[in-house]
Amino acid sequence: MKTVRQLLATKDSGLRTISSATRVIEALKLMALHDIGALLVVDDGKLVGILSERDYARKIALVGRSSSDVTVAEIMTTKVTSVGPGQTVDDCMQLMTDGRFRHLPVLDEGRLIGVLSIGDLVKEVISDQAAVIQHLESYIQS
Repeated sequence: MKTVRQLLATKDSGLRTISSATRVIEALKLMALHDIGALLVVDDGKLVGILSERDYARKIALVGRSSSDVTVAEIMTTKVTSVGPGQTVDDCMQLMTDGRFRHLPVLDEGRLIGVLSIGDLVKEVISDQAAVIQHLESYIQS
């Protein structure tokens, strides 16, 4: 099973962040522009939260607030689970399943170095399973 470091090495390094003072409408535009479902919130070089489409839907859209009048700080998730580069894909899948979230920041000695989505992890698990199947088929045929 790959480590987070190995998985990040295969990803596009386009890490997208915003500050907590950003208006939600600007954050939504950035997510749409890059076709992503969440942005990491960084203030003074430190990860302080995450803003997801779920945060927007539940804290703006459903309660009738305006995304033009609200800052990211007002609706972001501040309790953010993160992993280090040495953890495995299985570790990440377990954390995301247990915590019921879809984006996992990666910190190396407190410095933000990447983010993994549930899609990244599922893709890796499928790839690993395909390799195991291929190996077993070769073994059976020999």
